[in-house]
Amino acid sequence: MTEPCDLDATTARRLIGRKALSPVELLESCLTRIEQTNGPLNALVAIDAEAAMEEAREAEQDMMDGSVLGVLHGLPVGIKDLKATAGLRTTWGSLIHEHDVPEEDDPVVANIRADGGNILAKTNTPEFGAGANTWNKVYGATGNPFDPEKTCGGSSGGSAVALAAGMVPLATGSDYGGSLRTPASFCGVAGYRPSPGLVPSAGRPVGLSPYSVEGPMGRTVADAYMLLQAQIDLDPKDPFSHIGHLALTGELGEVDLNSIQVAFSADLGCAPLDNDIRRIFEERSGAFSSVFAGTWEQDPDLGEVHECFEILRGVNFVAAHRERLEKHRDLLGPNVIDNTERGMRYSLSDVAWAATEQTRIYQRFIDFFDDADVLICPAAAVSPFPHAQLYPTHINGEEMPTYMRWLALTYGLTMAVPTAVCLPCGVDHLGMPFGIQIVGPNGADAKVLRIAHTLEKVLAENKETARPRFDPASLKA
Repeated sequence: MTEPCDLDATTARRLIGRKALSPVELLESCLTRIEQTNGPLNALVAIDAEAAMEEAREAEQDMMDGSVLGVLHGLPVGIKDLKATAGLRTTWGSLIHEHDVPEEDDPVVANIRADGGNILAKTNTPEFGAGANTWNKVYGATGNPFDPEKTCGGSSGGSAVALAAGMVPLATGSDYGGSLRTPASFCGVAGYRPSPGLVPSAGRPVGLSPYSVEGPMGRTVADAYMLLQAQIDLDPKDPFSHIGHLALTGELGEVDLNSIQVAFSADLGCAPLDNDIRRIFEERSGAFSSVFAGTWEQDPDLGEVHECFEILRGVNFVAAHRERLEKHRDLLGPNVIDNTERGMRYSLSDVAWAATEQTRIYQRFIDFFDDADVLICPAAAVSPFPHAQLYPTHINGEEMPTYMRWLALTYGLTMAVPTAVCLPCGVDHLGMPFGIQIVGPNGADAKVLRIAHTLEKVLAENKETARPRFDPASLKA
C-alpha cells in the first residue's frame, strides 16, 4: 500500500482538498520516512518537526472548517539551504554561516508559506552552491538514494534526494551550470529551470546576470509546476522580473505531441559524453521519438561556450566571494576558492569578449527554434560516481580541463539562457537514474512545460523509460 509520503504532490494536495488526507497524517508519514532514510542519505540538514507539526494541525483545522486553501495547503516542503528561513538554521553550506538562524524568510520562501506550504526542513547543498557534488564542511556529503555511496549531483542535491526518497513531496532548487538539472537526473525526479525572472531573485550578486535562476523540483512535472505557482511573483528588485510572468497560471494542460517538431542532440556538439550514456540516450530517444510530428538530429551552435562560461562564471564568483576569500579563506572549500581565484585572473578584455560571445550564442539559440519546438538532449554526461570523488576527472579516457567541464551538457545551455525541464527516463547501464532535458528558448516556459508534462506520460507507459522508484528497504539491504 502506498504511504502518504510517496504520493505525488498533486495527488496529495487533491486528497487534502477533498478531506481525504490530513496534513497531519501526511507530515507524520514524511517524518517516519525521514527517520528511516535520512541517516544514510543526509539530504535534510536542518529540521523543525515541532513547528511543522503545529503548522500541519492548523492546516488540518482550516481544511475541516472549509476555509479557502492555498495551492500548496498542507504540503511539507524542503528549502535548499541557500535561502533564508525564519527561525530555521541557514548555513549556505559554509562554516562562515554555520550557526546562522535568520529572523525573516527569503521572499521566495515567504511566498511558499503564504500559499500553504509547510516549511519542514533545509536541504543539503555544496558550499554557496558551488559544485555538482553535494558536499560541504558543515554537514558532509549527501548520498544518492539508489546507491548512498554515489553522488546525487548538485548543487540542489539534497532537494533531489529528499524527493526521490519520499521525505518531502516538494522542494526548491536553483540552477546556474546545471545545479537543478543534474541532481534531478541523478535521482530520478523532475526539475525545472525557468526563464530568468519568472521566479524573482533579488539576491544575485550581479543583478544583471541572467544565468542563476530559482526553480521548483518535484517527482513529476505537474508537481514542479504546482510549486512554481507559489514561486512566481513580481519583484522590481529583480531586473528580469516583469508582469507578463504572472500569466503562467492555471492548469498545466497537455499538448498533441503529433504536432511537435523535435531536434535531438546527444552532446550539443561541444560536451564530453560517456560512450555508454550516448548509447542509452540514442536507445531511449529511439523508443519515444515516433510520438512527435517530426524529429531530426541537430546540434545548436554554442560557439566558444566553454571559455565564455568560465569567464562569466568567474565574474559572479569574484563579485560574490572575493571578500570572503580575503577574510575567511581557511573556512572555505576548494570549489569556492578555485572559482574565485580563476575569476580574478581574467582581464576586462576577457570579460568583454565573453559578454559579446554569449550574446552571439543567445541569438543563434533563438534562431535554432525557428524549426524546432524543443530540443531534447541528455541531462548528465556520466552515470553517478562515488561522492568521495569531487568530480569526474576523465570521460572516455580524456582528462577534463576543469572540475566543471563534465557539466557542459547543462552549462552550455545556460549560456543560451534557456528554459528547460529535466525528466526521468529510466535507468542507465549501471542501474542508476537517467534523465533527459526538454529545452526551449528564453520565454517559452508554457510550451516547454506542457510538452514535458505530456511526454512524461508517454515515458511512464514503457518500463524502459518510466521513472525509477526508490525502495526504502534497499537502504537496509
